[in-house]
Amino acid sequence: MIRGTSVILRALEPHDVNLMMIYENDTEVWPESGTLSPYSRYTLEQFYQSATHDIFITRQLRLAIELISETPQPGRTIGFIDLFEFDPLHRKAGVGILIGDIAERKKGFAYESLMLLTRYSFDVLNMHQLYCHIENSNQASLRLFSKAGFNACGVMRDWIVYNESWHDVTMMQLFRPSKLI
Repeated sequence: MIRGTSVILRALEPHDVNLMMIYENDTEVWPESGTLSPYSRYTLEQFYQSATHDIFITRQLRLAIELISETPQPGRTIGFIDLFEFDPLHRKAGVGILIGDIAERKKGFAYESLMLLTRYSFDVLNMHQLYCHIENSNQASLRLFSKAGFNACGVMRDWIVYNESWHDVTMMQLFRPSKLI
C-alpha cells in the first residue's frame, strides 16, 4: 500500500471488479479512456488477473484509490489510478486517473493520489518521466495535472472524435526531479 494523508493506493482485489464494471462502463468517461464498447465481467476479471502480475511483465499498473478509514475496517474505494504503456528502457509511462465516485470529486483526493503515484514512479520504479493526454475541454483534469507539476508540451489537433465532432488533446509531461540519471 502507498499511504497518504487521506487516501491509500492499493493493489487490486477481486471485489474491485464490481466497481470496475460500473466505472469502465460509464459512457460519460469513454471519450477520455478511448473506450468504444462496454466491458464484460469476464473481460474485467481477466484484467484483474493480469493486474496481479509485475508491472515489468504487464507494462501497466492499476491501483485502487481508497479513502483512509478511521475504523479498523478498510475504507471506501472511490476510483482508480493507472500507469500504462510502461517503458522500462526509456523509463516513462502514461498516467490515467478516475475518481468514479462523483460525490468525492473536488475534495483533493485525485491530487493526493496523483502525487503518491508520482513519488512511487520516481522513487521506486526509477522513472524518468510521466505523461498524459487530456482532451482540452476537460478543464478539471488539465488543472489537476498542472497543479501536480505536469507541463503542457503540445496540442494534438483533432486527436479524438466523439459526439460526431473532433476534439483537441493536450499532452503533458512531468520529468523526474534532477538527481542521478
